[in-house]
Amino acid sequence: MGPSDEQAWSNRWRHHHPGERGLLAGGLLLLVLLLPPLPTAPLVLVVMTTAVVVGAGVPLARFARALAIPLGFLATSLPIIALSLELSEGVHLSLSPDGARRALEVGARALAAMSCLVGLALTTPMTDLIAGLRRLGVPQPLVEIMDLMYRLLFVVVERATNARRAQEARLGYTTFARAPHAFGLLIGALLTRSLAHARRLEIGLAARGFEGDLQVLTPRRALSARRLAAVSATLIVVGGVALASLGMSS
Repeated sequence: MGPSDEQAWSNRWRHHHPGERGLLAGGLLLLVLLLPPLPTAPLVLVVMTTAVVVGAGVPLARFARALAIPLGFLATSLPIIALSLELSEGVHLSLSPDGARRALEVGARALAAMSCLVGLALTTPMTDLIAGLRRLGVPQPLVEIMDLMYRLLFVVVERATNARRAQEARLGYTTFARAPHAFGLLIGALLTRSLAHARRLEIGLAARGFEGDLQVLTPRRALSARRLAAVSATLIVVGGVALASLGMSS
């Protein structure tokens, strides 16, 4: 179990109905997608961070580390939006004011949207998410693929860790020249073993009479009217403040 899964199983909201967390994260995500990114995105980021850290008790460092990986990909792509390329009189690369503004808006919106998804992942176990998708009527094959991929993920990570340790014990990464070769062998072995494990899992399910439905036992939790009202009020306030700020600026 990874750090994110441990946090999802141990936070203060663990025993709350997952629909409450889904309403908060989904509502904030819709606001940041539908309303102008400024000032909506900073408001959503602050509200989501406060809810996850203060409300659910997730450490701020854990929340920041979870955002750091997608933020790295975002940071590498935003400069492309900010730069302007002119080819009429040769190749001329310059920083466009309009491009810089667009990059800021895209970056703010993407960061706020990622905070919603990361906040939901850090407060809701995957089993609750899958059960919720079933109740919402998501097509059964999609839910089953998600469930199987989640189960296989831990197997792949464990095998990759063990294989990496074995390679290091055999001095596979001692030099820069040997490291790519060792890494290639690791990927090849991991791929073949993962496919073999998936095949054995398929045979095992067929032998047990699998008919396309993996049932997972999840405890039933009642929705809290008080928490639903608090989430709805939060969404209304964030949307109202964003619209009011937009009206004042225009």
